[in-house]
Amino acid sequence: MTHPRISAYLPPDIDPTKAALAFGRRALPKLNEELQSPDLLGQQRALMALCDLAHDPEKVYQALQIGFLDNLKALLGHPDSTIRQKTTEVLYLMSMHSVGRQGLIQNGVISALMGLLDDPVDICRKNTHQIFEMMARIPEGAAGVLQAGLVPPLVLKVKTELDKVVELILATLCSCLRVEASAALAAGAVAVLKAKLTHPSAAIRSKAASVLLEISSHPEGKIAVCEEDVIPVLVSLLEDTDPGVQASAAGALMFAMVTPQGRSSALGAEALPALLRLVGAGGSPARLNALRALALLAELPAGRAALQEHTGTVRQSLRDPSRAVQRAALSALRAIEWKPFCSRDLF
Repeated sequence: MTHPRISAYLPPDIDPTKAALAFGRRALPKLNEELQSPDLLGQQRALMALCDLAHDPEKVYQALQIGFLDNLKALLGHPDSTIRQKTTEVLYLMSMHSVGRQGLIQNGVISALMGLLDDPVDICRKNTHQIFEMMARIPEGAAGVLQAGLVPPLVLKVKTELDKVVELILATLCSCLRVEASAALAAGAVAVLKAKLTHPSAAIRSKAASVLLEISSHPEGKIAVCEEDVIPVLVSLLEDTDPGVQASAAGALMFAMVTPQGRSSALGAEALPALLRLVGAGGSPARLNALRALALLAELPAGRAALQEHTGTVRQSLRDPSRAVQRAALSALRAIEWKPFCSRDLF
């Protein structure tokens, strides 16, 4: 004879760590209410459920309309580390969508996150920097990071943070410095980045060189790169085994060499042989930057004289599939083969 029995276990499709979702339109408002609840476990479960929903841009839009961000901003200062971790995770997931990024900018979330730069929990800091990096990818987000005064503290964090977090910070700085470089220069960014150019991680070396490239694109940045004696280090990176590091270093070097001081420093640091090797054997991005740098070196009489023996190497780049590389090769050849005008040539 059989007897009805009720299992003590939850059904397999129920996760006890997440809040149960209400039906239909009531789901998000119910979660928003639970975020404001004094019950710690209820808040944690609501955040866990919200992490799943934040993958959907439509849900993100609805959450913004309901007013989730005010409650999430308040939770950033919560004493419980799990609450802070899941709150930053939700905000990061929201920042992955265009509508989420716009909402975070309009609601001042960037400034609210500044308090987590010194959070004792690594994952909270990592999530925070993931949000900054994602926001800085769009011009409005980069402007928001600059307006919040985040660049100087980010420069300082490059010296002390974990390597994985440093990569995120460098990516954020790279995006922000396309807009404005004065704040980073005032914070001593060039000296900090110079130290990272010799880091064991190829990703960090490459990103540090990319940030220096953006700094060197500004007139005041070119001067700082020369004064901090960064050019010899960039020249050494042209021999790096990582193609990304080579391309970034060649780009930063090319921008720094726009100034007479930069060209003289590069020539003195033996940049010419390393650049020629990149032209002959590097990938297209590195070859493009190297050709542009060679064209600048050819403006010096000593550089032009030395390069006239290597026009064959430069001409090989005319067969590169990239049109940009071909144009750069033509410009370099014109600079190398240029001869000073002499009045006797008229007779």
